[in-house]
Amino acid sequence: MELPCDGAGICMACKNKPPNEETLNCKTCATPWHATCLVYPPQELADTLQWECPDCSMINPPSTSAVAAGRSEEAGELIASIRKIEDDKSLTEQEKAKKRQKLLSGATAGPSPSDGDEKKEKNDVLDILDKELTCSFCMQMLDRPVTTPCGHNFCLKCFQRWIGQGKRTCAYCRVQIPPKMASQPRINSTLVIAIRMARMSRSSNAGGAPKVYHFVQNQNRPDKAYTTERAKRAGKANACSGKIFVTVPPDHFGPIPAENDPERNMGVLVGEIWEDRLACRQWGAHLPHVAGIAGQSTHGSQSVALSGGYLDDEDHGEWFLYTGSGGRDLSGNKRTNKDQSFDQKFDKMNEALRVSCLKGYPVRVVRSHKEKRSSYAPETGVRYDGVYRIEKCWRKNGIQGFKVCRYLFVRCDNEPAPWTSDVQGDRPRAHPVIKELKNAIDITERKGSPSWDYDVRKKLLDVEKASASQ
Repeated sequence: MELPCDGAGICMACKNKPPNEETLNCKTCATPWHATCLVYPPQELADTLQWECPDCSMINPPSTSAVAAGRSEEAGELIASIRKIEDDKSLTEQEKAKKRQKLLSGATAGPSPSDGDEKKEKNDVLDILDKELTCSFCMQMLDRPVTTPCGHNFCLKCFQRWIGQGKRTCAYCRVQIPPKMASQPRINSTLVIAIRMARMSRSSNAGGAPKVYHFVQNQNRPDKAYTTERAKRAGKANACSGKIFVTVPPDHFGPIPAENDPERNMGVLVGEIWEDRLACRQWGAHLPHVAGIAGQSTHGSQSVALSGGYLDDEDHGEWFLYTGSGGRDLSGNKRTNKDQSFDQKFDKMNEALRVSCLKGYPVRVVRSHKEKRSSYAPETGVRYDGVYRIEKCWRKNGIQGFKVCRYLFVRCDNEPAPWTSDVQGDRPRAHPVIKELKNAIDITERKGSPSWDYDVRKKLLDVEKASASQ
């Protein structure tokens, strides 16, 4: 099989990077190819100027094209059906999950005795996805897929490499890519759900219903959080909070399990999206509806929110660099201020994050659509992305010239991230190389074993006991 070079210039046939004199660019699609790996390379120098790659010059047989078109149509119908289920406001999250599972397992179309094995093969969703939803660059199943306005899908990293080379057209059909899409690609969550659900086991776990705890307080609060007229003018700073639907205390570390969810008996699910920070607060994922850090300086931090508050933040999905709070003048009637005017210190909420770093406590992370620079932020609302650990923290000179507190968060949740098609959670990985540590001060790093690890199956009793004894 003849394969082109990928976005990094590596030949996908021989896995080597060819020199410039052995690289051929197709006159039609401008894709680079390794001349040595071609079955029929051009024989003369003049032929290289008018050379067409095998993909552009090949004429597909009608039967093959018909099969490919049929499978492409089936994949499009599948994605459209999943999107329809997601947009149905009358369904609960549990009902949506059941409908997705039923659709992807092929249960919506009953077996036909006349079709036999041919019908079974047609309903094999994973087979359709493997063959059709592949990246044009790496030729693999889409990983963290992004979708261009023209409807073609690519892996996030492959797309970013393509854009990094100065290309501003779709690699598949050459349609112009809008500047906003090129600078701020967002992961297509619908495709992620389709690929992951197809990979999951079709058998449902048969087990007893977990114990349900009931509310003790907040019966008089409204079911939906609301804002007063005064709060709307002030940007929801004085917003009233609705009823809290979970029974965990405010200082609870780690995920919120099903036994603490008497409303749905499901717990707070990774990938769950709320309308805003007020609704997120009602489900206990992140309690403050304005502040980005929830915690206590003597106890630790339970959760953080990524909403684009500081220019120094970097988001890489499975890990990110987070900037602490403070350093801005909010005196008088100032409610927001983007300009930093003094150094941050390890105190208050920043100290709470450092305590969680030293103890290895799990920190819940929510991402907001307001984070425009991250490909991992949701398109709308606020999304719960699971549990992270703080591996290191330090101080350094920030972009605005004042010292800021910095934290390295690494994902360690047992559930897969919302942007990946994997069906398993995180596994131990090497920590990324942080270049800014060379000039950092006040570096803090945990020495002992963490209180939360990747494959933990028991409850967080040990963590809560250790926190209560402090």
